[in-house]
Amino acid sequence: MSFYEDHILPHVVTAACGCGQIMKKRSEIVPDATGAVLEIGSGAGPNLQFYDPERVTKLYALEPSAGMRRKAASAVVSAPVPVEVLDAPGEAVPLDSASIDTVVLTFTACTIPDVRAALSEAVRVLKPGGQVLFAEHGASPDAGIARWQGRIEPVWKVLAGGCHLTRRPDALLQGAGLVIEQMETGYIPRTPKIAGFVYAGRALRPA
Repeated sequence: MSFYEDHILPHVVTAACGCGQIMKKRSEIVPDATGAVLEIGSGAGPNLQFYDPERVTKLYALEPSAGMRRKAASAVVSAPVPVEVLDAPGEAVPLDSASIDTVVLTFTACTIPDVRAALSEAVRVLKPGGQVLFAEHGASPDAGIARWQGRIEPVWKVLAGGCHLTRRPDALLQGAGLVIEQMETGYIPRTPKIAGFVYAGRALRPA
């Protein structure tokens, strides 16, 4: 891991993914988590404050970046639910199959190198009938913006820790065998449109 990735990028990502409108979206999604929860790409812990201690029995916060885990340390200590931090990538979750009630994905699927493998792992650890709560930015339905996303993405990935602008979270979730129960889409206010079109909702692992 380079100096930039370990020491600078965590601050850049935390600032970008912790702005007011994105935090508002997190606050709308995360409280619906129940039971044993796996958060993939927990970063500096921006979601921790939103977990409901009356609904969540334990949170596994999976984060492969040492820099991000360092930034998350204080948030983990003050979290309202029990947290176990997992040093592992989303493509190799160190948990038993069918052991998790809720998987949380918020503004992280864009950066996972093999996102299909990570979603396969999410399905593996989910109990039948378990839920994936998601809020992810991705490809815009507007042709002009989508063209710019494709043009900018190669440079954007280098600067933003591998972040993809053109992924379709809904198609990826469905491709992993999940059933989208509800979903809202739209641009986050006061966010550049190339990175601000968000897909948010709930998907289920068929029982």
